[in-house]
Amino acid sequence: MSALPRNAISSTRLPEVRWLRSSYSTGANNCVETARPSAGPCAGLLAVRDSKNPDGPALLFSPESWAGFVRAF
Repeated sequence: MSALPRNAISSTRLPEVRWLRSSYSTGANNCVETARPSAGPCAGLLAVRDSKNPDGPALLFSPESWAGFVRAF
């Protein structure tokens, strides 16, 4: 398996976080989930993962980067 990008971590390495889905999600597992790690090296970042692959990678964003992404869409 190839290495994850610098801004990604395996979701399984974030066991203490609470993953949240949008209230607009239909429950069909075709959305993203977000979490805010509060401890460890990912503290203060926003983690985003694919709900279809909960054990897969989570992309990590700074609060500023995520806000910019959301504003752009």
